[in-house]
Amino acid sequence: MIIGEIRRFLRDNSTLRISRSLKDTAYKAIYAREALTRRNLKEPSIEEIAGEIGISKEDIAYALDAIQNPMSLYEPIFTDGGDTLYVMDQISDKKNKEETWVEHLSLSEAMKRLSPREHEIISLRFFEGRTQMEVAESIGISQAQVSRLEKNALKTMRAYLTA
Repeated sequence: MIIGEIRRFLRDNSTLRISRSLKDTAYKAIYAREALTRRNLKEPSIEEIAGEIGISKEDIAYALDAIQNPMSLYEPIFTDGGDTLYVMDQISDKKNKEETWVEHLSLSEAMKRLSPREHEIISLRFFEGRTQMEVAESIGISQAQVSRLEKNALKTMRAYLTA
């Protein structure tokens, strides 16, 4: 009973409450990684670990992240005399930066200046990452026409953004 209570205390009294099944998945992944490393003499990929234990790679990544000890944003990383560098100083919020909002608004306004076909070409090329050939096939025109329309659209957008 005492051993059971000690295990329960160690399991349940961590900084964050993590389900037992999530911890079990993480520990299976760790043991599988160690076994694969010994067997293959190289660090296994997450796909290899997933294949070894029969759990999806997304679940393994989630479980391994969950068992990591949390770190304070005010944890010092480096101290040079009086200037201390904290974890918070190394993290940036790329999603909600003011410049990103301004750029997004400006880009949206510039896109409104385009014809529907130019808008579609720019969207496919730069937001979906398609090639000019893929765009041409998608909308039924030649690659040369896509190139010309794209060039004109970018010129129109650039003129609006620099005005």
